[in-house]
Amino acid sequence: MSESKNISAMAGAPSRRQMAMGAMLALGSFAGLSRSRAEAAQAAVKEPPATAANQARTSLHQEVEFSVGPERIYRALLDSKQFAAITGMPAEIDPAAGGAFSTFGGLIVGRNVELVASRRIVQAWRPTHWDAGIYSIVRFELNSHGPQTTVVLDHTGFPEGEFDHLDQGWPLRYWNPMKKFFA
Repeated sequence: MSESKNISAMAGAPSRRQMAMGAMLALGSFAGLSRSRAEAAQAAVKEPPATAANQARTSLHQEVEFSVGPERIYRALLDSKQFAAITGMPAEIDPAAGGAFSTFGGLIVGRNVELVASRRIVQAWRPTHWDAGIYSIVRFELNSHGPQTTVVLDHTGFPEGEFDHLDQGWPLRYWNPMKKFFA
């Protein structure tokens, strides 16, 4: 390190990296709150390496109980305003078969492949950090039993190394916020 850089560092002057980050943060504030939330969420999803046991897994299965009927869950997953209220991030969802969606401030995008009212949602689904053109299939089955619903999630066809992140992400980003929303 040169002497002048060393003196600046000792004097508490910000480094070029700190100045660049400060400038990026300042510029980001002009882009609006939703963009800032999306960027913060993107930074928060830094993926740890997959555990060795899960490195090759390309599908996951989860079942979650909700104390509301399947109609409410179906609408919440396909309505832009409700989805945004659940997640706290912008969502644009065309609730028709073939309709496109962008959720979590643009971090997740895709298309509705199959919709069976209050029973099933099948989506071609991808985080935007995946390579272009790479989609997985997300299938939500809504099984009603009395006033409750079991959501059966099957997420298949995602890239190797993504299992641990996705397996933890569904409860964190979907199930837990939905339970609070429906409470």
